[in-house]
Amino acid sequence: MKAAQKPQGLSYAEIRSSILENIPQEIGITRIEFEGPRIAIYTNRPEMLMERSYIVADIASSIKKRVVIRSDPSVRVSEEEAERVIKEIIPKEAGLVHIYFDPTLGEVILEVEKPGIAIGKGGSHLLEIVKRTRWSPRVVRSPPIPSLTIKQIRGFLYSKSRERERFLREVGEAIFRPMFQPAGDVRVTFLGGVRQVGRSAILVRTRESSILLDCGINPATLNPIEAYPRLDVEEFDLRSLDAVVITHAHLDHCGFLPYLFKYGYDGPIYCSKPTASLMVLLQSDYLDVMSKEGRPTPYSPEDIRKVILHTIPLSYGEVTDIAPDVRLTLHNAGHILGSSIVHLHIGRGLHNIVYTGDFKFGYTQLLQPAATQFPRVETLIMESTYGAPEDVAPPRVETEAEFVKIANHVLKKGKVLIPVPAVGRAQEIMMVINKYMEMGELTEVPVYIEGMISEATGIHTAYPNYLSNEIKDQILREGRNPFESDYFTVVKQPDMRDEIAEGGPCIILATAGMMEGGPVIEYFKRLAPWEENALIFVSYQVAGTLGRRIQSGLKSVQTMNSEGKLEVINVEMQVYTVEGFSGHSDRRQLLSYVKRIRPTPRRVLIVHGEESKCESMVRALSRFRGLEAYAPRLLETSRLA
Repeated sequence: MKAAQKPQGLSYAEIRSSILENIPQEIGITRIEFEGPRIAIYTNRPEMLMERSYIVADIASSIKKRVVIRSDPSVRVSEEEAERVIKEIIPKEAGLVHIYFDPTLGEVILEVEKPGIAIGKGGSHLLEIVKRTRWSPRVVRSPPIPSLTIKQIRGFLYSKSRERERFLREVGEAIFRPMFQPAGDVRVTFLGGVRQVGRSAILVRTRESSILLDCGINPATLNPIEAYPRLDVEEFDLRSLDAVVITHAHLDHCGFLPYLFKYGYDGPIYCSKPTASLMVLLQSDYLDVMSKEGRPTPYSPEDIRKVILHTIPLSYGEVTDIAPDVRLTLHNAGHILGSSIVHLHIGRGLHNIVYTGDFKFGYTQLLQPAATQFPRVETLIMESTYGAPEDVAPPRVETEAEFVKIANHVLKKGKVLIPVPAVGRAQEIMMVINKYMEMGELTEVPVYIEGMISEATGIHTAYPNYLSNEIKDQILREGRNPFESDYFTVVKQPDMRDEIAEGGPCIILATAGMMEGGPVIEYFKRLAPWEENALIFVSYQVAGTLGRRIQSGLKSVQTMNSEGKLEVINVEMQVYTVEGFSGHSDRRQLLSYVKRIRPTPRRVLIVHGEESKCESMVRALSRFRGLEAYAPRLLETSRLA
């Protein structure tokens, strides 16, 4: 048997030695442990390291790892006593809303209305809390719209604190294990999401590790062999999987993730902080919809709870070890809240992969454009949803003007129904409607919002730093929440639908975005037979979905009524499509992104697009000097290095 080769970084013994050499004895180090991809230093005197923060910074720089300071559980006061002390220290004008304890990390999360006041000058209030309680405070702004999902996730993690602690320690031991082979043989296998839109899943393997990028479903089919990623092939071995990285919360990228836990996966999931909340919301709704429709579900609510327990949320720009030879960094993708472009650094500079997931390289009301700057990139794996020559959206200002013009025309007599995904497009259209009604350019009518939109919007307000600079400033600096406009009415009871349908002109935003179930179908049944009403599509309609068929001219739709009997709906309402609101890059933006990304990649692999669009993008990119472009096929494996 080969002897173990030296790891890419320092061994645990070397890390421990370096830490002990650089921390004064009086700080009282009790233990040094792995905490997932981080190194956790437990101490009896955490306030001393807080006051001398340069010590930790020097250690992190020396060992090239993320280092966190934790108080030893033996010196922490009880949660009841800590809560009493915190309320005594935090000024009332800070607006303390909630206190959440995380025993696993020794953290106490303070949800406040005014973080600056809660923190105190130079962090004085936080230091006082550490000194008196030995809990580490983390201040977050209280979201203007409370999220039940976030509250439930926090409660579940609190109840599973010991399991979470064990899990993080085991993840750290796996990440920093000795390498038995030098880095090399970088391969990608495409398990879904190639030459089609849906069920994104890409397996990245080296001699040492195995990483899965996304694990989604295909909403356009009920056939299991086409609806889910091909995890049944020889290349995919659940037992050897080191990590799963989720780019964003849409179901075609994360909807099959809990299935891995149903069949024994016990490893980490990495994603952005907003994605950690949003994907739980959407996965739970997916199960709920399938159950109501009497369809078999691929996993259970218990499997979703396992996802929560195993998720390690990351911030944009945070460099994280996820395997002995792989480092991960997430960057803004501009697609939906928390959507991420994945950068994988493999080996000591051996190979760098950038995977865009779904991305928007352009201006929107809701988000900043996708990131283009990376330390290194040899292979770019890029989506091509709008990759055909005709897929060129008008400038954003023209898109908004077209939407306003159509809506004003319809609202003279009728109602506007807008099918929207609960996450992303819903909030974008809300911002557009609010903007133009405030400006007096869009007819002022009631705007009804139904489905998961309100809960998803609450999650948006919990993460203002991930939103566009304009909205972030409104929430953080001006204390104004544009998502709570006076124009908006949340429909909380289904019995309001008849009243809305029989009332005067209005705008209705309802899920689901592709009209595959959800409240939008109930409104569609009521509004479709009347030609004064209109359906406006503002998001991509996957081939095979009801939305795509109506968009293509379908004039009669068969649905089940409340008694479970089949009924036919004649589509007399006007049908419009406003392309420019998409959270995907159009043809010009895709080509521009390849030109603008730095460094320039040597190879571009085109995924996540209908076959003709993938091939069209390959032909266009092949004209770029020094660039190799290719559209892989399902189950194809490519060696990158």
